Amino acid sequence: DNALNRKLLELRTKRNTLLAETDWWGASDNTMTADQTQYRKDLRDLPNGLDTVEKVANVTWPTKP
Repeated sequence: DNALNRKLLELRTKRNTLLAETDWWGASDNTMTADQTQYRKDLRDLPNGLDTVEKVANVTWPTKP
């Protein structure tokens, strides 16, 4: 389904931007907090199970710590 694929691409693009903004948290001279680790995991897991346009449109984004 092209509509679903487009929506998933939009979601992944936004998700990848949010992950990139927090990449510095994992620098060798920095220790991530449990909240930061969970936030990044939640972002990575976000697309799992999204198999309809409606699910993608109603996704709940994790809150940045």
